[in-house]
Amino acid sequence: MAPQEQQQNLILDRQQIEQKITRIAYEIYEQNFEAEELVLAGIHPNGYTLAEMLMKRLQQVSTLKVQLLRVTLDKTAPLEQPVELSPKEVSLQDKAVVIVDDVLNTGKTLAYTLHTFLPRNPRKVEIATLVDRHHPLFPVAATYTGYSLATTLNEHVLVRLNEDLYGAYLH
Repeated sequence: MAPQEQQQNLILDRQQIEQKITRIAYEIYEQNFEAEELVLAGIHPNGYTLAEMLMKRLQQVSTLKVQLLRVTLDKTAPLEQPVELSPKEVSLQDKAVVIVDDVLNTGKTLAYTLHTFLPRNPRKVEIATLVDRHHPLFPVAATYTGYSLATTLNEHVLVRLNEDLYGAYLH
């Protein structure tokens, strides 16, 4: 992708993403300040990276004890392999859980993820996403959204959280 094309398709740059993460961290703290412990469950790969960033920010702005959980599933065929949680020993019993993903499109990934969390009896489950595209096909809505963007079904949002192409891009 040419640099000029990258600029035209850039919807969130590094500074904007960092601002969104800070705002989401404050919102999570405001809604969970009474909780003794909070679990951030990041959908691997980008949701997990975002959850790591949120955990660092929450530790800076709050007194919450935050645990990080990696959620791994096949997003294209979620029933073919079970959803895996790592580390396995993290208890969700009576805890506030925030599932974190980079982009909320149809809600399918998050709906299949919920199936794994609910039998573990969390106190509540919330959803944080960097970009919400508003194409709900499943009854899932983000509790915390960094950026709300109406797109067509043919457009795609790509979030890159590595050094060479850090940002959110519309394709």
